[in-house]
Amino acid sequence: MKVLSAVLLAVASSTVCEAFAPVAPSTFARTISANTFVAKPSNTLSPTKTALSAVFESADEIEMDAEERMGKTIENVKMTLNTIRTGRASPSILDLVQVEYYGAKTPLNQIASISVPNSQQLSVSPFDRSIMGDIERAIIESGLGLTPNNDGDIIRINIPPITEDRRKELMKKCKSLGEDGKVAIRNVRRDGVDAVKKLEKAADISEDQSKDAQDSIQKLTDTYVKEIDTIVSKKEKEVMTV
Repeated sequence: MKVLSAVLLAVASSTVCEAFAPVAPSTFARTISANTFVAKPSNTLSPTKTALSAVFESADEIEMDAEERMGKTIENVKMTLNTIRTGRASPSILDLVQVEYYGAKTPLNQIASISVPNSQQLSVSPFDRSIMGDIERAIIESGLGLTPNNDGDIIRINIPPITEDRRKELMKKCKSLGEDGKVAIRNVRRDGVDAVKKLEKAADISEDQSKDAQDSIQKLTDTYVKEIDTIVSKKEKEVMTV
């Protein structure tokens, strides 16, 4: 018993020492508070803070990280805009529909085949017919304003025409989603610039390297912000096309 106690004490002491061991000064570590997008079934896009831990040893690594995160923001903006219906049937309308499947929320397009019989109708064919009711309920509760018709084999969804007032509402929504995306992009820029300045302060990079890196991150920001404008403009045209 005494031997066991001694072993446990030694292990505990080792763990404590490791926990408080000094960090090597050659590397610069920091935690990023990133603004990423969470796509919700309610057809909204909202910035949500997510802590990302990263260790950067150079300005190049910071630029690569910023570009990757900005790219992910662009993809999320595209995905959410695709769920805004335009009066014509498109499988992407159902991209955010989540179905309760074996106790887990699962994207509809992973458990069913979605086709377009005509410009005003979608057809959903579940791989497992036992969840027809679950799929029907998920579509109704998705907030998309769609009414599924379940005949026991296939779920058909008629896409009603959009009124002029509704089109104007959707235009505002497109602009809002675009602005949310721009905010996320600019937050990534802020994190990147802060990280570069800390490297400079720690004397890991020179003043010129710091300035060049900050300029590069700003150029990335400008490029991705313009891309969001292009994506939103294209979607607005789709919405306004009768």
